[in-house]
Formats: sequence, structure tokens, C-alpha cells
Amino acid sequence: MISFFAKGLSVLAMAFPFGKGAACNSSSDVVAIPDPKIDNPLAAARGKETAVVAGGCFWGIQAVFEHLKGVIHATSGYSGGAANTATYEKVCSGRTGHAEAVEVVFDPSEISYGQVLKILFSVAHDPTELNRQGPDVGTQYRSAIFYASDDQKRIAEAYVKQLDDAKVFPKPIMTQIVPLDDFYPAEEYHQGYAETHPENMYIVINDLPKVANLKKQYPSLFVEKK
Repeated sequence: MISFFAKGLSVLAMAFPFGKGAACNSSSDVVAIPDPKIDNPLAAARGKETAVVAGGCFWGIQAVFEHLKGVIHATSGYSGGAANTATYEKVCSGRTGHAEAVEVVFDPSEISYGQVLKILFSVAHDPTELNRQGPDVGTQYRSAIFYASDDQKRIAEAYVKQLDDAKVFPKPIMTQIVPLDDFYPAEEYHQGYAETHPENMYIVINDLPKVANLKKQYPSLFVEKK
């Protein structure tokens, strides 16, 4: 993870992006993708299920899922490494094995796990990028799904294959599908960062458009943050 200072400077890079970069940041680049063919039906009763996903800086991923119907809460944090390295400064080095991740707790009677993944792929980030999203480069910015059950693994693997076989994206999906060992919440000042810092130019360029795209592309799934 880059420092706040470096992250601020990286806004300049977004003005002159190279490669595909932040493909989900502008409305013209949002990819319309099909529903997963393999998914769980909506549950008959209210409950809680947890999805842990990663796709670049966790500020934007958290912001998207905080506005998704059926989500109870979303938390920025770290997954993929050890407990003693799950801190902002250590993850910043890119050597801890962690990805910046978001824990999404949702009600499976309102939204399915497959639909959560659909939003991850279509609005929240570009799944065809390897170890980067926009100006942020490093393994800590990798695209990943950390599955907590065989059922989640089955749905995630089938969906990636479905999208790749249909060539929905111009490049192959690079998203890792790996078991969830643990999730470590990030420091408090990272939580809800996009919501509390809407004037930050990194947020303006990289993250607010993702929330706007959720509202535009999936109005029936968009909710105002409580």
C-alpha cells in the first residue's frame, strides 16, 4: 500500500493513465455483465453471510458495497497474510502477502453471493488487471475472492469461467480465488474513508465514480448509506 502522500501524488498519474488502468472509473468504461448461471437462490429468511473480496484500494470497494442493497455493513481490512503484519504501514511495503480487502456482510434473503460478485466485477474494479488498479501498483492491490466455504468457491469459480468463456472482458480475468484464512480490519481512519473525504482528489477520481456507476447501472440495487 502506498502512503497517503504517495497516494495523493498518484492522482496525477490518473490524469495520464497507461494501459487499461481504472476501467471501472468512468461511466463509459463500466462493463455490463450477465448474472451468474450458478448461484444460490435468495434465502427464505433473513440472515447473515460474509464475503471477503479485494480489488485495489479498499476505500473504493468499501464505498461501493456500503451502497449495495442487502449489505449490512462493509469493513476495510487486510487478507492473505499474517496477523502481525496486518497494519497499514506494513502492508504498504507489498511484502506481507496481504491484499487490501473488504469484508462484506450481507443478508442472503436480499442479495445472493453471486450478485455480490457481479457488483465486484462490473462496478467495483477491473478484474483483468494483475496486481494493480489504476495508479496503485503492487500485490496488495491484487484482485481476489477469499472464499469461506466450498459453496462460495463453487460459485466464484463458475462465475469467472462463465465470464471468461463469454469473453465479457477484452482480457482474461486475473482474480485469484483462494481460501479465506482470516480477515483483519484496517485502522479506524480507513473505515468509510470515501464517505468522509469526498473532496480528496484520489476519491473524486477513483472512487466516487464507482458509486455513481452502481446507482446508474443497478438502480434497483442502490441504497443510500444508512
